[in-house]
Amino acid sequence: MTVPKFDLPDPELNFLATENDLFDYKHLYGFADWFSDELKPYRIDEDNPLALLSENSEELAFVVGACFLLNIPFVSLSTKATDRELQEQIASVTPAIYFTDKKNSLRIGERTSISISKNHLSLSTFEDLSKFTLGEQESPLGLFFTSGTTGRPKVVPVLRRQILFGAKASAENFKPDHNRYWLLCLPLNHIGGISIILRSILYHSAVYMMDRFDPYQVHTFLTENKLFQVASLVPTMLTELLEDSLFQVHMDFKAILLGGGPLSLELINQSIERGVPIVSSYGMTETCAQIAANPMLKPSGVYHPKKSVGRIFPPNEVEIRDPETGESLPKKEVGVIWLKGPQVFDGYRDKSLNASIFDKNGWFNTGDYGWLNRFNQLFIESRRTDRIVTGGENVDPIEVENALNRHPFVRESAVLGLPDSKWGEKVVAMVVLEDHEVSVDEITSELKKTLQGYKIPKGIKIVKRLPKSSLGKIKRGELKAAYKTTHP
Repeated sequence: MTVPKFDLPDPELNFLATENDLFDYKHLYGFADWFSDELKPYRIDEDNPLALLSENSEELAFVVGACFLLNIPFVSLSTKATDRELQEQIASVTPAIYFTDKKNSLRIGERTSISISKNHLSLSTFEDLSKFTLGEQESPLGLFFTSGTTGRPKVVPVLRRQILFGAKASAENFKPDHNRYWLLCLPLNHIGGISIILRSILYHSAVYMMDRFDPYQVHTFLTENKLFQVASLVPTMLTELLEDSLFQVHMDFKAILLGGGPLSLELINQSIERGVPIVSSYGMTETCAQIAANPMLKPSGVYHPKKSVGRIFPPNEVEIRDPETGESLPKKEVGVIWLKGPQVFDGYRDKSLNASIFDKNGWFNTGDYGWLNRFNQLFIESRRTDRIVTGGENVDPIEVENALNRHPFVRESAVLGLPDSKWGEKVVAMVVLEDHEVSVDEITSELKKTLQGYKIPKGIKIVKRLPKSSLGKIKRGELKAAYKTTHP
């Protein structure tokens, strides 16, 4: 199988823009040249990577880009982690050296760090481009932590070939043009945010980076500024944009790439009715972000199934298997999603975890449930081990959450299963309300109109907030503890 090849961008093309600055690729090359010399005293490899602990910043974007060009493995630590969680992350990856911002520098103690100033980003001289590479497909790109929404995060070694295959396949749906922007307001401690910088380098396009999601600014960029052609958002961000009845996108805008959580049919319909081109996607850290994508509206006007996440990117393959027997299932039957191909990782850093997730032929058990239609378009039923089994019946928590969220006074919700002596598990829910009063009995009464009896939560607690990751994903591993410590 031929690995996709990419050329280095022209030095004069735009690389990165922020509210105050604009940098070309010559600045990235100049910085990478300097950065390479600074790191020579340190033995950096996959076992001892460069650690990144920083909020989104110009310096962090340059470091990520330079590591990619220089084939330097890195690990991006979470700035949202508690001190205990951070020390656990550090212990699991044993970094050789750190890059931090001022806000987080004290959190690494006396460990060795590299200092980067704004002046280093303005360097524009470099020896020659032969020092940089976009190949070395089997070399490690870096180490990434799974989102941790279910259980303790695992360490995922991602190889460079994964980003190369993913970038080529994703370009079939969209990619920004030269000197046009991919809007980045996702944190750079997940593969989803980092892959935007890496794909932009491969596409020779530019990144506009925000330190946080600002709906007013994003509205202005996507509605009025033709330099913006692509944006990566999570569903909650798009929902907030669509709350403004005047929000639309300009004629040259290509797509909003959505990840980080399931899309409701209501959100999809709103986007289509407004003419906002969205691309729903399916992926995970283990597949180097999206490995399937579904453009809701092609330029030709052809609609795709709204609830599908699209076809798995070739040359990757997908199988739907029976969770009990492991046998391949026919079309339209729900089972476990198994993946195989160059975009799929080779295994977790903790090798003891791998025997249970790979079969003898190298297929990866995602733990997600879904089905394929006759066109091999994938539909997700539930993610990972979120499925609840109550009284012998399977309950998809996403289905119940969607029903709860349709209530006019419910802002968002989370559904989980708690151990129960009678039912095995009982369905319960945590609900965040809009600025209106509504009783649990009223919510339950509405649910009875759309859900079968066994799917209706036997307990509903009204809370002020839900536990979430930095990408806005509900931390399902923390829901049980959160439910038990809240009061209705």
